[in-house]
Amino acid sequence: MTHGIGQVGDRRHGAGRLSLRTVLRYDVPASLVVFLVAVPLSLGIALASGAPIVAGLIAAVIGGVVVGFFGGSPLQVSGPAAGLTVVMAETIQEFGWVVTCAITVVAGLLQVLFGLSRVARAALAISPAIVHGMLAGIGVTIVLGQLHVVLGGSPQSNAIANITELPGQIVGHHDTAAFLGLTTIAILLVWTKLPQAVRVIPAPLAAITLVTVLAAVLNLSAERVDLPSQVLAIDLVPELPDGGWFQFGLAALTIALIASVETLLSAVAVDKMHTGPRANLNRELLGQGLANMASGGLGGLPVTGVIVRSSTNVRAGARTRASAILHGVWILVFVVALAGVVESIPLAALAGLLVHVGAKLVDIDNIKQVLRHGDLPVYLVTVAGVVVIDLLTGVLIGIAFALVLMLRRTMWSGIHAEGDGDQWRVVVEGALTFLSVPRLSTVLNGLPARSTVTLELVVDYLDHAAFDCLSSWQQAHERAGGTVIVDELGHPWFASGKAETPIVRRDRAKPPVPRWLAPWSEWMAKDFGVEIPDQRSEPLYRGTSEFQTRTAPLVQETLSRLAAGQEPHTLFITCADARIVPNVITTSGPGDLFTVRNVGNLVPDRGGDSADGASVWSSIEYAVSVLGVREIVVCGHSSCGAMRALVSEAPEGLESLARWLEHGEPSLRRSESEPPVAVDGREPETPGDALALHNVLQQLEHLRRDPLVAEAEARGELRLTGMYFDVGNAQVYLLDPETRGFVPAGVRRAAKTG
Repeated sequence: MTHGIGQVGDRRHGAGRLSLRTVLRYDVPASLVVFLVAVPLSLGIALASGAPIVAGLIAAVIGGVVVGFFGGSPLQVSGPAAGLTVVMAETIQEFGWVVTCAITVVAGLLQVLFGLSRVARAALAISPAIVHGMLAGIGVTIVLGQLHVVLGGSPQSNAIANITELPGQIVGHHDTAAFLGLTTIAILLVWTKLPQAVRVIPAPLAAITLVTVLAAVLNLSAERVDLPSQVLAIDLVPELPDGGWFQFGLAALTIALIASVETLLSAVAVDKMHTGPRANLNRELLGQGLANMASGGLGGLPVTGVIVRSSTNVRAGARTRASAILHGVWILVFVVALAGVVESIPLAALAGLLVHVGAKLVDIDNIKQVLRHGDLPVYLVTVAGVVVIDLLTGVLIGIAFALVLMLRRTMWSGIHAEGDGDQWRVVVEGALTFLSVPRLSTVLNGLPARSTVTLELVVDYLDHAAFDCLSSWQQAHERAGGTVIVDELGHPWFASGKAETPIVRRDRAKPPVPRWLAPWSEWMAKDFGVEIPDQRSEPLYRGTSEFQTRTAPLVQETLSRLAAGQEPHTLFITCADARIVPNVITTSGPGDLFTVRNVGNLVPDRGGDSADGASVWSSIEYAVSVLGVREIVVCGHSSCGAMRALVSEAPEGLESLARWLEHGEPSLRRSESEPPVAVDGREPETPGDALALHNVLQQLEHLRRDPLVAEAEARGELRLTGMYFDVGNAQVYLLDPETRGFVPAGVRRAAKTG
């Protein structure tokens, strides 16, 4: 059921706050919907667990009422869960029912201790691939076991036996039970395709009801649900075992952990479905523990938060915890008043429902998500472990396998060598540690003697063993007449070790400036020993080689899409100063900016003698008329040489520069006649910087005087923006049209969006 904006707003302010009006309007209807879903599921889960049928109903009542009152997730609904059926079946088979109830009580006590110790969020550290794999393994196990019941037989002792016996079961049993079970599955599959008006009735309720009516009308002979003659006469007292205390404690811990993880994951998922108060996970564990102690003490199955019922609760419009509490009350009333109806339900129909529930635990969307994140092996290992061995062992195997993969990903380094003859290139990526030394040593020692080797270290970390391996090999290779050029991309781990300084600890290493942003002098001199003042051609050669080797493969696909033509969104007019890199300060890439650069970021006034400004205006005309840019930016900057020259005088002997700077005279006159322009509320400290701000305003004025620009702006097709870059502080400021001052780019954006 969907909700309008008004309802979402109500939920934001009212979820979790009990009021009679809210309860009657929203929670009572929602609780009835959840109740209709919970009854058949509770019966089916009890059947699959091998517990008394009434145990599922007891757990549903207590899960609704006790967790509803004491839990920390207001809209989550608790009850018996399919995720525990396998472990419960094994526990009941090993200990018997009365001892299993005692195990449930102890598991609840452990959950109370978990909640009091405030460790709830630690359970969320378990990989989702393991959790989904666990649920899928449980689903496969349920399907394999309940298919035998659907076909009129009995489930075997383990999944392997269920698989081997299934062909004979299919061939040998085609009786009434098979008809009822398969009919239930068919109804469940078809129900989602029916019109919305029909699907208001929950599919589990519809399937069980229709099959039960069909069996009664046709007078079919089939085994049915068996309830005690006095449902409320609870005379069961949990018993402790005579021995085997380790196995008893392990079973309790297993149930407590699985129930806690399933509950917490469900609570987190429910939080994403509504805008009300977030779940208090530690309080939720406390409520779950109290419910399990009560359920075990009264002869019920263990309780967990159940995503099927919880999502139904949210979709049905629940606003407070009253919905979960009331759903438990309705189950109690239904069982007491209509026990005969429950006893008319065929067990084969419940088995069919469980086959459908088990199959849905193998969620295709979860598998796709796990695959995208590269954790499919963890998922498959967990599924196999749960199905073939048992649930706890399967989960532990999944955790161990996930840790191995994490260790490999954390410590793995890619080592690749390519070359021919005397020129070789070795690329090392990732974390270079002792685990990679054997392979690194093999690759390096396989290089030809006397060859020139460029060793590219693209590593996040370099430990002592890896440094020692690289250093020893470099010395040996150079003694044999070879040449080694070490090129480090990132933190200089190797260089710091060679300088006989301690290799910086990983947690204290400062992130390096990326090469695409750092000046050549900051990385070439370090990596290649290039003397920038004496070798003017070397930086460009090294830079183009760097681009061709590393950058070109990354941008080739983007540039190929742009090869047919350009569609820039912005005309960027800025100074020719080498310190201003438009694409860096605007975080833009190829095809984004149509850039015009000149000394002083000037736009000659077309009203005067602007013959030498033809280049600037031809670019403006082309950008606005042909390319259809949506914005023109004029960007000035601090410490601008052109502004200093205007304030004092241009250098002697540079006639062309002096003539060009005459276009800055309007900016100079503006600065002398108008108040200073502020930057982040402060006036600039130097006359040159003060003029640079006025200069941006003046060039925007020149642009607006042009009919082409003015008309496009008036139509709303073009926006003019003033920008100022403080080089020393690496801070971009944007012109605020209201105050005529410049404010930090982030502040201006926050003000506009706020």
